[in-house]
Amino acid sequence: MENLAYLANASNLVLYLSEYMHFSPSKSANSVTNFMGTAFLLALLGGFLSDALCTTYHIYLISALIEFLGLVVLTIQARSSSLKPPKCDLGATNVQCKQVHGGQAAMLFVGLYLVALGVGGIKGSLPPHGAEQFDEATPQGRKQRSTFFNYFVFCLSFGGLIAVTFVVWIEDNMGWQWGFGIATLAILLSIPTFLAGSPFYRNKIPGGSPLTTISKVLIAALLNSCVSRNSSTAIASMASSPSPPIPTGNESGQNSKDVESIETPSTSLSFLNRAVLDTPACGALKCSVQQVEEVKIVMKIFPIFACTIMLNCCLAQLNTFSVQQAATMNTKLGSLKVPPASLPIFPVVFIMILAPVYDHFIIPFARRVTKTEMGISHLQRIGIGLFLSIVAMAVAALVEIKRRRVVTDSGLLDSTKPLPITFFWIAFQYLFLGSADLFVLAGLLEFCFSEAPVSMRSLATSLTWASLAIGYYLSSVIVSIVNSVTGISKHKAWLSGSNLNHYRLERFYWLMCILSALNFIHYLFWAAKYKYRSVRSSK
Repeated sequence: MENLAYLANASNLVLYLSEYMHFSPSKSANSVTNFMGTAFLLALLGGFLSDALCTTYHIYLISALIEFLGLVVLTIQARSSSLKPPKCDLGATNVQCKQVHGGQAAMLFVGLYLVALGVGGIKGSLPPHGAEQFDEATPQGRKQRSTFFNYFVFCLSFGGLIAVTFVVWIEDNMGWQWGFGIATLAILLSIPTFLAGSPFYRNKIPGGSPLTTISKVLIAALLNSCVSRNSSTAIASMASSPSPPIPTGNESGQNSKDVESIETPSTSLSFLNRAVLDTPACGALKCSVQQVEEVKIVMKIFPIFACTIMLNCCLAQLNTFSVQQAATMNTKLGSLKVPPASLPIFPVVFIMILAPVYDHFIIPFARRVTKTEMGISHLQRIGIGLFLSIVAMAVAALVEIKRRRVVTDSGLLDSTKPLPITFFWIAFQYLFLGSADLFVLAGLLEFCFSEAPVSMRSLATSLTWASLAIGYYLSSVIVSIVNSVTGISKHKAWLSGSNLNHYRLERFYWLMCILSALNFIHYLFWAAKYKYRSVRSSK
């Protein structure tokens, strides 16, 4: 329900901003990527609050109410013509459309970013809340948790399927006030649905700010390394710094690897071991070995997280330039005219088919072959997704070359008429990027949750959404850099102007393909070095 409410607007928002708020194509694209990036980045706030102050249960409820409020604001604006700029003919060359400004712009962005705040809180709290319901002390519980993450992505896709078909059609044919209204109703209904499970939920009690622990260890290691010390006080007496128990409320079957006392710091990232000196530079910064080891785990996860950012930069194109490409093409399917924003139906349907096939057929087969509990490791799943993103960008470039050839041959370079080429060509890049998203999203969610310390799990899981956020922001940055660099010469910038037919989008896609390939090589380096916290055999 939440993803229905969010994706119904995000997938079509680029057209709403250009047609009703009169933004240019590139400004509409950047506004959408900034909005989506902010929403996912705020998942870190939701994860942090879930670990430090409130349970994931309460963060979800608060965030759902905030998103509901934002959608109410957008619905009111879409319904009232006085709250939008005057209508104008976008195809007329002698008419200057007035872009939204002043109080109207303020209302638009207040609504959008209230939605972003709510989405961030939900993304940061709901996945770890679901994963906490399983007993990770048993192989069966861990396998069920893995299934949960697969079906979590499946349900995101199911909500997306309704959003990009039914709701987008409503927005394009009956008005945006109806589309926003459906999204508002969906998020409102999600609240009692979530509350219905309250008697059965297990909630982890917040154990204090994970950022405090991370900052404390890093600062202690830095300060202690700056102070000259005798070799006799190089390492603390481990018996005097036992690992503090991690409060987990009524979470049963907690993994022993998180609660057993650690007496000797590991040799990896050894510079952090300076944080456990007998006589630290500052008494308030004295750290236990357990705290140091937890920070090491987070730091080892970080390079893997960073390598997924480029994929999400590619995914940003599905909501921006790909939708605008499809809008220039023939979107008729028989007598039915398909809205361009419904294109995500291709990866969504594919994910809904692939997720159960992966969970019920591919993984059991892989477990039998490899004799391991996971079958296909988290890092292998992420690697497959990153490779598919390279293929997707190459396909996108080839499709754009074909589209531009049709533009030239048909003499429609400056026309707003649909091109004599079906929008199904765009489906290929959606298909590959959708597959990449399934492998990386589910793999990274489970990887971060299972590898992170219990006290930091919500925050670590939120890194998955932060990767999406940074990817969307990076997409905006790359577009701006490309325009700045290519606009220096006498030639026109690749991605500027109001007519997509004048863009050199295929060159941009080739650039993204090259960057994705370099990122994949970078990922292989870190994945080969990573050592899982525990390796269990299949039972």
